[in-house]
Amino acid sequence: MKKILISSLAASLLLFTYSCDTDFENDVNDIPVTSGTADFSRFISIGNSLTSGYRDGALYRQGQIESFPNMIATQMKLAGGGDFNIPLMADELGGIPSIGFPNKRVLNSSLGLDFAEGTGATTLQNIYSSGPYHNMGVPGAKSYHLVIPGYGNPANLAIGMANPYFVRFAKDPATSSVLSDAMSLQPTFFSLWIGNNDVLSYATNGGMNSQSAGGATLYTPAVVQTGNTNPATYAANDISDPQLVGAAIKAVLDGLKSVGASKGVIANIPDVTTIPHFTRVRYNEISLDAATAQTLNTSLYQPLKAALTFLGAGDRFELVNAGQNPVIIVDNSLQNVSAQLTAVLSANGYPAQQAAFLGSAFGQARQAKPGELILLTAANELGKDALTGQAPTATSQFIVGASFPLHDRFSLTATEISNISTAVTAYNQVISGLATTYGLALVNANGKMADLHTQSGIQFDGVKYTTTFVTGGTFSLDGVHLTGRGYAIIGNEFIKAINNKYGSNLPQVNVNSYSGVTFP
Repeated sequence: MKKILISSLAASLLLFTYSCDTDFENDVNDIPVTSGTADFSRFISIGNSLTSGYRDGALYRQGQIESFPNMIATQMKLAGGGDFNIPLMADELGGIPSIGFPNKRVLNSSLGLDFAEGTGATTLQNIYSSGPYHNMGVPGAKSYHLVIPGYGNPANLAIGMANPYFVRFAKDPATSSVLSDAMSLQPTFFSLWIGNNDVLSYATNGGMNSQSAGGATLYTPAVVQTGNTNPATYAANDISDPQLVGAAIKAVLDGLKSVGASKGVIANIPDVTTIPHFTRVRYNEISLDAATAQTLNTSLYQPLKAALTFLGAGDRFELVNAGQNPVIIVDNSLQNVSAQLTAVLSANGYPAQQAAFLGSAFGQARQAKPGELILLTAANELGKDALTGQAPTATSQFIVGASFPLHDRFSLTATEISNISTAVTAYNQVISGLATTYGLALVNANGKMADLHTQSGIQFDGVKYTTTFVTGGTFSLDGVHLTGRGYAIIGNEFIKAINNKYGSNLPQVNVNSYSGVTFP
C-alpha cells in the first residue's frame, strides 16, 4: 500500500513562490481613512468557527487573534472604530477538558494526522464579566442556533441543545441566544457569515445522517421565530432546508435592525467540496504493485465480480492493476444485495462464515469513480487491516480501501456531492436576496474560494495562494479551516465589500504578515 506523506520540503515551498502580480488592490496610505456612510464605533461579528478564528481542528488563542473580524476591526479603528473584544481561550491547545470536549489541535501535516490532546487550561467557566465580547463566532453553530435561547446554558449540553463555546461568553447562560447578546450591544455595524455548518456537517460525515442512508434530508419547518426553535427537530448531520436557513438569517437581521444596526456586511457560502478536506486524498489512492494486484484479483475481485454479475450488479467492480486503483467505498444508494451475495458465494464453494462476512461487507460496496471524494480523515483508515484496525501484516486479507470497503462516513458519492451543491446554491440565493432586501454589503466568499481552487490561485505581493493542502498556504492542517493568511484573504474581501457599499476606504490587510501553516 502506498503511504501518503507530505515532506517538510513541500511545506517549505509555501514561502518561496514569487510573482510580480497581485490579485489585491494596492492601498494608498497617504489618504485619510474614513468610514463613509457607515459607523464603525461598535462593530460586532456573528458567525461560526470561520468567524471565531478556528484552525487546525481547534479553537486556540493565536487563531482567535488572527480571526478575520479582528483584522477588520483593526482597520476600522483607523476610521473611528472602537474596541473589539475576543473571548480568548486559555491556551494554544484547544478543547475544554473539564467536559471531555473532544476537539483536538492537529499538529502534523502528514496524512497520519497526529493530534495534540486538548488537555490545556480552558474551562467552561463563564467569562462574560471580562467582556462584553464583539467576536461572536461560535464553532459548530448552524444558522438556526443563533436564535435559540439557552444555547449558552451548560445545563443544556447533555441534551445537545447548547454549545460549550457560547457557554463561556453568554451574557445570561440560562436565557441568552447569540442574537439576543448581539442585540444587547446595540452595534453600529456588523458582519454575519453563517450557513456553512448547515451543509458542512453533512459533508464531513460522508453524507450520512439519521434520516436516510446516504441521501440528504431537507427539512421544511415553519418559519423560524426568535425564541421558538427546537434544535432537537434537526438531525446533527443533515442538510438544513434553505427555507430554514433563510428564516434564521432573516431573524438575525431583523433583530439587529430593531436595535439600530441596519448597516453591515454578509457573506455567502463557499462550495465546501473544493476545500482540502475533500480534495487531498484521491479517489484512486490505492497503489498496488503487479504481484499484489494479481493476488487481489485472484482471491477477491474475480470471484466477487462474477457473483455480482450473476446478481445483475457486475458494474460495481473492475479488476485492479499495478499502479493507482480506486478506493472501495460504501454507497447506500445501491440496492443492498448482502443476502443474495452471501448465497451465491456459498453456492460457489466459499465457507459459510467467509461467505457471510463478504456478503455483509460488499452488499452495498463499489469502487469509487472519478469526481467522487475521499475525506481527509480517511487517511487514518486506508491501508489498515480491517479486522484489527492496525497496520497490515503479511497474512492480512482485508485491507481497508483495497480489499475491504472504507466506511461510508469517509467518502462522498456523486449523488451526495450533488446534494451539497444544490444546498449551497440555494443558500447563496437566499443570502444574496437578503443582502439586497436589507441593503447590506455582500461578500462573494464562494467566488473567492473558486479563485483559490484554480491552479493559478491568487497572488499577494509575490506569494501564490491556492486551496492545495499545506503548500497552498490558505488552509490549516484540518483541511477545513483557514490559516492566518487564509483569514486575511477573506478579511480583505469583507473590507472591499464594505468600502464598495458604504463609501469607506478601509485599507486592506497585508496577507503575508500573518501566519501560514504552522508545525510544532
